[in-house]
Amino acid sequence: MRRRYLCGAIVAVLATAAALSAASSRAAVHSSMKPATKSVLRVFKGKPGQPARPRRTNNLSYQGGVGGIGVETAPKLYLVLWGSQWTGNDPSGESNLLQNFFTAVGGSPWVNSVTQYCQGVAPGTTNCPAGSAFAGGSVAFASAQVWADNGSAAPAHPTQTQLATEAINAANHFGNTTAAGNKTVQYVIATSKGNSSSGFGTQYCAWHSSTSSTYGNIAYTNLPYMTDAGASCGANFNNLGPFAGITIVEGHEMAETITDQFPNGGWLDGSGEENGDKCAWNSTTSSQPMGGSSFPVQPLWSNASGSCVLSY
Repeated sequence: MRRRYLCGAIVAVLATAAALSAASSRAAVHSSMKPATKSVLRVFKGKPGQPARPRRTNNLSYQGGVGGIGVETAPKLYLVLWGSQWTGNDPSGESNLLQNFFTAVGGSPWVNSVTQYCQGVAPGTTNCPAGSAFAGGSVAFASAQVWADNGSAAPAHPTQTQLATEAINAANHFGNTTAAGNKTVQYVIATSKGNSSSGFGTQYCAWHSSTSSTYGNIAYTNLPYMTDAGASCGANFNNLGPFAGITIVEGHEMAETITDQFPNGGWLDGSGEENGDKCAWNSTTSSQPMGGSSFPVQPLWSNASGSCVLSY
């Protein structure tokens, strides 16, 4: 949050006018806001699921897009550390781990499975023809795409509307103030330890959605502080360590946003599941090589093989 320190009577008048103008601008942005459907990753219960058998009849199909957009053809990701609660309050090192994961994941064999999906084809399509507008596997991320929005506290238990509003604020912060600037972008709204929205760890681990705004439709993920949920959201899943859930869950949401940017206009199966849902908490979840390192991730659904895959 930017702060200006002004003094003097004339400057005070100008400041008041500016504040009224800014308030009017924010009202204009938020008045058009309409949060969309949430795509939810449920908590883990019981034993890891077995690898799915090939079932091409249960493949994903294209849902027609939202405003012509179904996938992210050139994915670009922004991370928002929302709220002053993050200050000195990251015992699991989730901020650094997420940034390392985002830096490494682009172009990896793991995320490459998203590149078989596309947009601009007829609803019901299950295989994209050559020359289609395919989803991209080169996820763009850099340190300049991180915003520590710590000028004030985030709500103790943010609602979907509050999370959508923060995504709009992030778009403004990063200068993405047009529909074109947001058409292949996703914002990860990460809340700090002890600061999750209701239902985290008991009903869900994370979810992604979208919202309308005067900046166009905006895709975002609600990413709580994952280790707060322990084993329910991936801690020590498949013996991958106490922090495994951080990248398992965020990788799930990222891949789903790439293939279904504005739910539910992208790629879903007949039950409404996305490429991550169909393979969630799968027994083949493991650490996969990315950018000279490795990170725990779940497999993703591949129409090409009709099964969950870890590389493509």
